[in-house]
Order: sequence, then C-alpha cells, then structure tokens
Amino acid sequence: MDMRSIRNRVSHNAAAFAVTCFAFWLLSSHANAQRTVDDILSAVVRVQTEINPSARTAGTLGAERDGHGVVIDSSGLVLTIGYLILESSSVLVTGPDGVALPASVVAYDSETGFGLVRTQQPVPVRPMRLGDSAQLNEGAGVIVAGFGGRGNTIRATVVARREFAGYWEYLLPNAIFTQPPFRVFGGAALINQDGRLVGIGSLVVGDAKQGNALSPGNMFIPINALKPILGALIEGGRSERPARPWIGVYTEEIRQRVFVTRLASDGPGVAAGVETGDIIVSIGGKPVTGMTDFYRKLWALGAPGVEVPLTVLRQTGGLETLTLRSRDRYDWYRFGTGN
Repeated sequence: MDMRSIRNRVSHNAAAFAVTCFAFWLLSSHANAQRTVDDILSAVVRVQTEINPSARTAGTLGAERDGHGVVIDSSGLVLTIGYLILESSSVLVTGPDGVALPASVVAYDSETGFGLVRTQQPVPVRPMRLGDSAQLNEGAGVIVAGFGGRGNTIRATVVARREFAGYWEYLLPNAIFTQPPFRVFGGAALINQDGRLVGIGSLVVGDAKQGNALSPGNMFIPINALKPILGALIEGGRSERPARPWIGVYTEEIRQRVFVTRLASDGPGVAAGVETGDIIVSIGGKPVTGMTDFYRKLWALGAPGVEVPLTVLRQTGGLETLTLRSRDRYDWYRFGTGN
C-alpha cells in the first residue's frame, strides 16, 4: 500500500470516528432523538462566488471563492463567512443533492465577519438550529463540519476563548479557538453536543493555544455575535450599530509594537502618506500598545469622517504625525450585482 492510500485510509477512519462520536452525543440527547447525524450535517452547504475583477478584494481574496455555509431557515437563508461573498457578482449554493442554486447576498457585517445569502428557492434540507456559544468553555468537545456530510467532519476541542485582533482593522471579542485544524475552514460549521450551530469558521491560526511556540488550529466566530444583529442584517443588509472609522492600514503586532505591513489602495492611509514599514507610535496623541489598543483608540475618536492624528516612526528613525481622514469601510468596497 502506498503512502497516499495510507493517508486516505487514516483520513477516512478519522472522519468515521468523529461522526461516530457525534452520533453518540446526539443519541444521548433527548431533544435530538428524532434527528439523525446525516440530517444535521445536510444543512452544511457549499458556497461558491465569482468576484468582479475590479473589486477591492479581488487581488487578496481571489476572483473565485469556494467554501461552506449553513442553512439556518426554511426560506433558503444561508449563514457563511463574510469574505466568501464580499464584493461578489454571483453566488451559487450547493446542497447535499448536488444541485447548485443561484443565491443573492443578503448582508455582510464587517464588525463580526458574518455573511448571509439567500437561495432563489429553498434548499431541500432541515435548517440547523442556533445554539448558545456562551456555553462553550475550554475543553468542550465539538464537531467541525464542511460541505460533504460525514466524510468532511472532524472531532475537535475548544482550546481557548479570547479576543482576536485581525490585521484588517478587526476585533472580535470571545472568539472560539479549536484544535486540531480543519483545512478547508471558510464558512465551516462548529456544532455542539446538541447538534446546534455555535460558530462559523473564519481562519486557520498558528497560536490557537497562546503561549505555545506552535499551536495550529482554527478560529470560529461565535454564533451569539449574530443573534443581536440578525434581524437588522436581513432587513437592511447591515447592522444598526454605529459605523466605525476606517483608515485602510493593515498591521502586524510584534512585542506590542504595531507595524504597518500593507495599505488599502486609495484608502485614507495612502492618501495621508502612511508607508509600509512604519511603526504606529500613537493615535490621537495617546500611545499605542498593541493592535487591540490601537483599534480601540481609533474607534473611540468618533464616526467615519473624523480626523485621525497618527504618529509613526519611520524606517529612517524619525517621528512624523500625519492626519488621516477616516472613511466608512463600506463606501470603499466595490459591491457587485450579487450584493
């Protein structure tokens, strides 16, 4: 037997073991006695999108995107990760019957990272019910499921609940970190012991357990972050929360220093003269200690349009204070016909 066959058999056995454990959980829960494993997993669908080549995110996220989503109501509403559908011109959702259904974008929420689409006709599956992600503590057992049913699931463990700061001006409270890593993570379902949806797959990370030199795993957006904004997203495509000022500066934190690694084209940072390699020293006259601190001080300045005084340390060693005119991030995107 060659190595590929061995790896395939190991992968198949691991998936089968995960689903066996999952089935045991469900059988032990009276509330789910009438629901089978296949019934629950059938709500996990494939989400494919095409992106306008002129879209702001086409160069970084790709002009064709492929991931997962979860059917959450009987009308064809599918919850997924927002970057799959951001600036899309067309969306296809494929259910367990293999039929690809055209869908339209309902909402994208930059604050949480969730995305919603709705198929033109309902997906012939039972929607997955929403669980309570606040009940997931470190050590909890979960199932990570992608489109494809039993053969595309793994058993995982919650290894951390903590704040997550993303380089794209993103801060998620109480994110869920799991191990082992699930390779095709975008939009994957995080399912608890009751067979309910408790998170949506966002990233693969190298520090799922902080403090470990190498600790690969996944980061999931907790489902409880969706509940307060779901109605507004369905009705208007955006949360009703006040928009945050956005400056288009992508960063990396090293020893609490915030380095500029990239700039959004035509963004406020470029317009004001921020450069790759700058270290952000202060914002609004207040020292910056790490990405989380940077974001909180930026957002505390006011609404989009507010002036942002940013002091940077140049690679030449000199300090310079620049004034950025912040924007609403949504106005910068080039949304296509799918939005």
